[in-house]
Amino acid sequence: MFNRLALFLTLLTAFLQTSAQIRLPCLISDGMILQRDKPARLWGYASPGEKVSLVFKKTTYTAITGKDGKWMLTLPAQPAGGPFELSFSGTNNIVVKDVLFGDVWICAGQSNMELPLYRVQDFYGSLPAQLANPAIRQFEVPDRYNFKKPEEDLAGGSWQKAQGPSLNAFTAVGFFFAADLYKRYRVPIGLINTALGGSPAEAWISETELKAFPKPYEELQRFKNDSLIDAVETANTANQREWSALLYAADPGIKGQWQNEWSTTPWADSIEVPGYFPWKGNGSTWFRKQLYLSAAQANKPARLILGRIVDADSVFVNGRFAGTTGYQYPPRRYELPQGLLKEGWNTITVRIINSGAKGGWIPDKPYALVLDGDSLQLRGYWQYRRGAEMQPIAPQVFVRWKPGGLYNGMIAPLERYAAKGVIWYQGEANTGKPAEYRELMKTLIAEWRRRRNEPAMPFLFVQLANYMEAKPAPSESNWAATRQSQLETLEIPNTGMAVAIDLGEWNDIHPLRKREVGERLALEARRVAYGEKKLLSSGPLPLSVTRKGNHLWVNFDRAGKGLRTTDGKIVGYVTVAGADGRFVVAETSIRGKQLEVWHPAISLPVTVRYAWADNPAGANLVNDQGLPASPFTISVKE
Repeated sequence: MFNRLALFLTLLTAFLQTSAQIRLPCLISDGMILQRDKPARLWGYASPGEKVSLVFKKTTYTAITGKDGKWMLTLPAQPAGGPFELSFSGTNNIVVKDVLFGDVWICAGQSNMELPLYRVQDFYGSLPAQLANPAIRQFEVPDRYNFKKPEEDLAGGSWQKAQGPSLNAFTAVGFFFAADLYKRYRVPIGLINTALGGSPAEAWISETELKAFPKPYEELQRFKNDSLIDAVETANTANQREWSALLYAADPGIKGQWQNEWSTTPWADSIEVPGYFPWKGNGSTWFRKQLYLSAAQANKPARLILGRIVDADSVFVNGRFAGTTGYQYPPRRYELPQGLLKEGWNTITVRIINSGAKGGWIPDKPYALVLDGDSLQLRGYWQYRRGAEMQPIAPQVFVRWKPGGLYNGMIAPLERYAAKGVIWYQGEANTGKPAEYRELMKTLIAEWRRRRNEPAMPFLFVQLANYMEAKPAPSESNWAATRQSQLETLEIPNTGMAVAIDLGEWNDIHPLRKREVGERLALEARRVAYGEKKLLSSGPLPLSVTRKGNHLWVNFDRAGKGLRTTDGKIVGYVTVAGADGRFVVAETSIRGKQLEVWHPAISLPVTVRYAWADNPAGANLVNDQGLPASPFTISVKE
């Protein structure tokens, strides 16, 4: 009896080892949107030689897995519609429910694409909820890198509808883009959100194509070494822990619990908030401010808004912990529970840690205690006490941004999934090498199209917004040069660019006006991807420049019925140079769809620049639809 049972278990184990159940990739799951009007590839995994069947609309499709256990089926092109079910069967059955056919857009890039709707909620109020739509869906690709090989599948993820709590996690740019397209075409829109904050373009390109870029290629080879990655990540963690532990031990505010001190213990020093710290050095500083509240005010729902802070903060109200943010970029919004505020004097205490950057409260941001719509301003003087002074923390090495890794982990697994096109918001991480960025983007676009076998796949991107201190006059700028590289990327067929030179914020690399960015991308999508070829889909783009005497005439595409300025004044932020390359502020005149440029001291002008600065305050050239002209540099062809 024992021998028979042992034999049965052995045979069962052998059967299970050679007869795996069919498995689907993460993308092919409930709620997915498949690309309409194109054959839809559906794939998965099972035992070698296993027959896999799919029933869709009462038609059966079959495939036999290869020796590697992989199979693929192709559905014929379908019109927009749904919901449908896909019923897969092999040694097991899987039913994928609530499937729609519509338009799928890959939303890629860095943090400005990744930035979720909840980050702009205060700016747009109820608008996202008004645009909520279950026919708009997002698949958020988990962050993952691999330097050795392309991944077969994603690390996880699911399709979510643009409604209810799920809406908050949608890419803000992608959502507004999708909402605008849905309003116009009334077809489901699927967003595959594959973006990672801080990532450079070379992280999204394969090893094969990176061979054309020696330094990124060499770095990719280095990070194939698991021991190196372990050492880097161990050092990062150790540096952070050691620095934080030293700060904690050295901070008298921790031992003395300064968050519990209020009017009975005066703090002698004060500083105006917002603003950067007037002192140098890193470490901790404690701030506090008192507010008098009536009983009615103290009982209202409360939110504490503290703009943005460099770098990290911990917030206490009346001695009780209210929230913390660990790095400088997110807006500080802390919901205060009922009972935390009281009638009479209330004390807000904020411990700020800066570990490398110049610390402070970012200017031109909101600072207030909001009580059920009633806003009590927190700007003005706050008392402060210095905590512990520290040396800057050792710079962190971000392994996830290294070349090739994100292509393998977050792009390769998507390549069989048909899409309408790509929207791309990235470039801030590449401003150190603007000329190289142009070549990287040409390589990236060509590769993504080739790997998908879609040589004309629409690729739309956002030009860098205005950022950093506003410049009253033109200046040398890597940001401007990167915008020029983006402008020149339009030489690639079936591309489009959303100009954002008027949508940025001088003090925030993550500007809030994501709706306008999404809608400008949608304009370009209508022209490039939806066949509205005559649509005025962007602001003026320079075509050529000619010389007549000592004047230059810039000719524009997409000038509409003619150029104009936003303020009715002359075109600002234009410079001109002769053969010596020395730029001076030019005189200008709009001549219909042309811009006339000159300077009395330059007899043989060669080059014109417009909006050439990190943040060109006063750049005001638009077309008749009010869409802004792209910043540019252009020279006479001799």
